[in-house]
Amino acid sequence: KNIIQAEAFTSVRMNWAEHPGSLKALGDRNFALGINKMVLHVFTHNPWMDRKPGMTLDGVGLYFQRDQTWFKQSKVWIEYLTRCQALLQLGKPVVDIAVFTGEEVPRRSVLPDRLVSTLPGIFGKEKVAAEKKRLENVAQPQRQIPDGVTHSANMADPENWIDPLNGYAYDSFNPDVLLQMTVKNGRVVTPGGASYKILVIPGKMLMNPNAIMSKQVEKKLKVLANAGAKIVIDKQWIKLFDKNKNVVAAPYTDSSFEKMGVHKDVEVINGKNRIAWTHRKMEDADIYFLSNQQEKEVTIQVAFNEEGKQPIIFDPENQVSFKARYGEMKNGKTYLWLILPANGSVFVTFKKSADKISLSDAIPCFGLYEEKELKAGWIIQFDKKNGGPEQTIKLDSLISWTGIANPAVKFYSGTAIYSNVFDWDDKNANRNVALQIDSLYNIATVKVNGINCGTIWTPPYSADISKAIKQGSNTIEIEVTNTWHNRLIGDNLLPLEKRITQTTAPFRLKDKPLLPSGLVGNIKLIIQ
Repeated sequence: KNIIQAEAFTSVRMNWAEHPGSLKALGDRNFALGINKMVLHVFTHNPWMDRKPGMTLDGVGLYFQRDQTWFKQSKVWIEYLTRCQALLQLGKPVVDIAVFTGEEVPRRSVLPDRLVSTLPGIFGKEKVAAEKKRLENVAQPQRQIPDGVTHSANMADPENWIDPLNGYAYDSFNPDVLLQMTVKNGRVVTPGGASYKILVIPGKMLMNPNAIMSKQVEKKLKVLANAGAKIVIDKQWIKLFDKNKNVVAAPYTDSSFEKMGVHKDVEVINGKNRIAWTHRKMEDADIYFLSNQQEKEVTIQVAFNEEGKQPIIFDPENQVSFKARYGEMKNGKTYLWLILPANGSVFVTFKKSADKISLSDAIPCFGLYEEKELKAGWIIQFDKKNGGPEQTIKLDSLISWTGIANPAVKFYSGTAIYSNVFDWDDKNANRNVALQIDSLYNIATVKVNGINCGTIWTPPYSADISKAIKQGSNTIEIEVTNTWHNRLIGDNLLPLEKRITQTTAPFRLKDKPLLPSGLVGNIKLIIQ
């Protein structure tokens, strides 16, 4: 199907620490898995106007409703999700590998960990060894993820299976789909329009211990193979295909499917299993989405299975697009250098162009800029209605609110306004100026001279203030919002009549540490 909808960001033990920045990598990873329409779970009706956080589903689901601390600032996150989904609904998904679910009931998608024994060469020696160790489960260790949910520590966590086939994407299909498949131009095609270059038919798996094959399925696979379909099938069934050159026995030990004529679609040269990706194809363009799943900036080289087309880079967070400048085209592929911030994401579009494509093979370097650190003396105004102090707080160095002894600040949850004044003396009106924050907990809206310059919610915590800055004295305000986590901990130390918060969710934060809040570190102007 072209639109793949899913319930999104559900939790089973909400800890009141959720915010858009903490959800981005998870959302992007699911975009890369093929989800392109998210249904946020959950917006609970709260009938009380005077009880905050108010109604919940007893800790189940993302707390996304009007009494969430950062709800008014969340528009920037919702627009990001909308923008990504709009692009990921264009064209058709490009997936080269299709994995058979088997004929047992229930029939479920074959998750990557269950494919390792079938495609050990594709997964690689390191993953094969890690999977062997996980399944041995020596001493049967336990863990709690999330808090309050105890289970085996050897579960196959999805964040450990990013780009599992190392450059190939795969879908799962069941017997009903198999019986409707045909072969066109060497690809196996379904009635819905999805098509694949290789079918993988696993044998015995942990969730499919019997590995049966009906005569109906056997007959259909033979028809497809004779029509040109490439098939990797468990060795127990290889004899059924009478040495058909299109059928290869598993375990498959090659590191790629090159010998079967299938090139890697996206190969991350120096960031293996850390970049999640997906590929959509339109009539006149190919759209790739890449997500850095690490909490640190990375410089990566990526090989796309494209050549002779102009690569365009699009930043879905800041809505900036430009022609790719760093890379080269060779051997039917385009190699690009990309810099992705922590948990950053990017779209790369390939489109035929009448203009000459100019790529430099040099690694990009964006060090040509000036920095100006904003002076100390920040004034913070907290909201008294949310338990904040009556008087403003002055800080010469930006530290977490939890590092301030005053309980009204230490346990504060909600929005506080940082203000300051700085001088600007630069006669070059064409230069771009960005305000950049070292660390942000957890979302902030930047205003310079009363002009809204946008909301920051994900690294590198930067806002373009070029339109607002002026010669001479400039005023700056940063509206910073943290989560409910710290206030709920603080209120639990108080008698009922002195508490600010009321909620239907049981208190599960006893003995939990406070979370960093506010602006921490330095704030700089980046001038280019």
